[in-house]
Amino acid sequence: MAETSDFTRIRYDHPVDGVARVTLARPEAANAQDRRMLYELNDAFDRASRDDDVRVIVLAADGRHFSSGHDLRDTEPLTAFNTVGPYGTFDAPGQEGYMAAEQEYYLGFCWRWRNLPKPTIVAVQGKVIAGGLMLVWPFDIVIAADDASFADPVVAFGVNGHEYFTHPFEVGSRKAKQMLFTGEAMSAAEAHRLGMVNEVVARDDLESFTLDMAGRIAQQPLMGLKLAKMSVNQAQENMGMWNSIQAAFGLHHLGHSHNSQRFGMIVDPSGAERIRAQAKR
Repeated sequence: MAETSDFTRIRYDHPVDGVARVTLARPEAANAQDRRMLYELNDAFDRASRDDDVRVIVLAADGRHFSSGHDLRDTEPLTAFNTVGPYGTFDAPGQEGYMAAEQEYYLGFCWRWRNLPKPTIVAVQGKVIAGGLMLVWPFDIVIAADDASFADPVVAFGVNGHEYFTHPFEVGSRKAKQMLFTGEAMSAAEAHRLGMVNEVVARDDLESFTLDMAGRIAQQPLMGLKLAKMSVNQAQENMGMWNSIQAAFGLHHLGHSHNSQRFGMIVDPSGAERIRAQAKR
């Protein structure tokens, strides 16, 4: 059942009892993430988290592709939004302002969503590129259509990877290096073999399979679900996950600073054509 709202980049509904679904709704842009989409997602996840009738949160996407990553054409200022993190100095010169902004709406949001107090499921189809992975990896269960593929090709931009650097935790250290060094896409079947994806289903079955699983999980007591999620997350944190993410984020901004000094922009411009060509394969 659809719900009306002032969202412009996403939709929010309750498709089955106990389940809130958030849907990326920019198919004409392959669900590229501008800042407005990210803030709308955060508002929707907050709404679902605070709704006592919701036990499971599902993220889905309209169109052929789940997400092509960050919308690099986005220029909407952060002053247009109610920021949620403890960060400031967004307009500071040099790397200071840019790093603070990414701490807010990239790294900050991803970690916040990873720690939502309810189980989360993401249903993925088509291409998931770079920042698109940041709308997959923070969530608890990943259901992929058999046409899904996953890539982080941004080493071509002269940085170490996208901002939520959990690659070694998702696919293992050696595959993470291959994924980053080559920039090549990983199939849904390969991601499933490595444990990054829970289930692979036919594209036509993606919605029904996801909602069936969400409905079954929603029958469990919320307290038990919350404690189970916290236990697994805390195990990852004891392995150093948060410290690793923060260290990689600092290196990410070293790459941006290097590019700014060398090319006058935050990314190596030679990488753009290589990434575009690869995305079309």
